[in-house]
Amino acid sequence: MDVPMLEVIDLHAAYGRIEVLRGVDLRVPKGAVVALLGPNGAGKSTLIKCVSGQKRPTRGDLHLGGVHVANAGPEELARLGLCTIPEGRAVFPNLTVEENLRLVSYAGVATDAVLDVAYDHFPRLRERRSQLAGTLSGGEQQMLAMSRALASDPALLLLDELSMGLAPLVVDELYEIVAAIAASGVSILCIEQFATIALRVADYVAVMSGGRVIATGEPDEIRDTMVDVILGGAA
Repeated sequence: MDVPMLEVIDLHAAYGRIEVLRGVDLRVPKGAVVALLGPNGAGKSTLIKCVSGQKRPTRGDLHLGGVHVANAGPEELARLGLCTIPEGRAVFPNLTVEENLRLVSYAGVATDAVLDVAYDHFPRLRERRSQLAGTLSGGEQQMLAMSRALASDPALLLLDELSMGLAPLVVDELYEIVAAIAASGVSILCIEQFATIALRVADYVAVMSGGRVIATGEPDEIRDTMVDVILGGAA
C-alpha cells in the first residue's frame, strides 16, 4: 500500500477545557485532491492549524509522507513540503504584486523561477505586477497567495476556505487552477464550507461534524450517503 502524503490518526485538540477535535482520522493519498467539508464549528480550521504546525494537538499522530510530524513546527513542515494558503489570503497589501512574489526568493527559490510560476499559472498577475496588492480584487489576491505557495514547490497544499468572500465565477476560475495543480502531482487538502465546487475537483471527500470525520469516500458516494450533512450545513 502506498504511503499517503498526509495521515491523521486519532487526533484530539482543545482550546482550554473545550475539546474541538475528538479523534480525527484522515488520509490524503499522494497526488489526490481531498475536500474536507462540514458546517461552521465542525473543527475544520482547527484541524488545519494542527496539520500546519500552528497548534499542538493534545493527542494523536500526524504523518507527512510517512514522517511523524505531530510536534513539528511550521518551518520544519515547510521544509518537508507542506504549504498552507490560509483563510483570508494573507498578502502584503502595501507591496506590489511583484514585490510580494520576490519575498518568496528569501526562502531560497530563484526569483525568476518564482515569477515564472506565478505568471504561467496566473497571467492576470503579470498585468498587475506593478499594482499594490491591497488594491487587487479579492480573487486576484487569492491568485497572488496561491502563486506564492506554488513557487515553493509543495508536496502537500492546504487550502483553507478558498472561496470565502468571492463571486461564484471567480471561485470557478480558482478551482480550475486547483485541478491543474493537482494534475501536476501536488497533493491537496481543501477545506470548504460550501460543497458544490469542491466536489467537482475532489478525488475523495471527508465530512466533518462535531470534531470528527463522520464520512469519507468518493464524491458520488458522499452525495448519495451524506446529503443531509452536506446540504444541511456545507452546500
